[in-house]
Amino acid sequence: MALNASCGPCRDATLAFPIIMTFQPVVDIKKRQIDAYEALVRGPNGEGATHVLGQVNDKNRYAFDQACRVKAIELASDLGIACGLNINFLPNAVYEPAACIRATLAAAVRTGFPLNQLTFEIVEQEEMADIDHLRRIMAEYRRLGFKVALDDFGSGYSSLARFAALKPDVVKLDRAVIRNCDQDKTRCAIIAHTVRLCRDLKVKLVVEGVETEAEAVSLQKAGVRFMQGFYFARPAFEVAVRLDNTIWPRAAIAGN
Repeated sequence: MALNASCGPCRDATLAFPIIMTFQPVVDIKKRQIDAYEALVRGPNGEGATHVLGQVNDKNRYAFDQACRVKAIELASDLGIACGLNINFLPNAVYEPAACIRATLAAAVRTGFPLNQLTFEIVEQEEMADIDHLRRIMAEYRRLGFKVALDDFGSGYSSLARFAALKPDVVKLDRAVIRNCDQDKTRCAIIAHTVRLCRDLKVKLVVEGVETEAEAVSLQKAGVRFMQGFYFARPAFEVAVRLDNTIWPRAAIAGN
């Protein structure tokens, strides 16, 4: 799919509707600590991402993408987040990688947020057939010290073919794959094979949408180290997670 002409450098980067950011932790169960936070967009009254993304169109996609990046970095800095920060971005909003990253770099420099702590997650509301354009984006981001993650792996357009073509630094396995994995041998096998695949390719694997202790234990047995989901913490503006035995029962960390 060709990039829309409205994404060009003459586009206004001012977003006409308000947004806020919440943060959800990615947990390293081996070290029993927070590895990173993902910045998640919300409406001013707590409306979910679906509601907010429903207001995004060809005319404001660039402004929305820029606003999310800058706000995420500014708020993360204000909250004192010292670990990694994951920021979603819309590939179709990036008309030219070097130009579209300027506001992000300025925000990082202004707040003192380390560039090597930033990971950009590829989010696609619609299919983007121009894989070469995605590669150009990733090459520029890596040149600047960022990492790039393939989000929603195993769902929608995030397929094995896209994984092979893009060679991301991080893969985030979608909730659709891991739901009730503790009760499903097929899902467990898929997860275990994905763990081995990422290990062989030296790609970091994060499993999203972990909601129960049983899922967390099953994922750990399959070799998953990095997890994210309601079982650990819901997205919140006031970032605080207790990784004690109340949240992480001993049975879930046996052997670590």
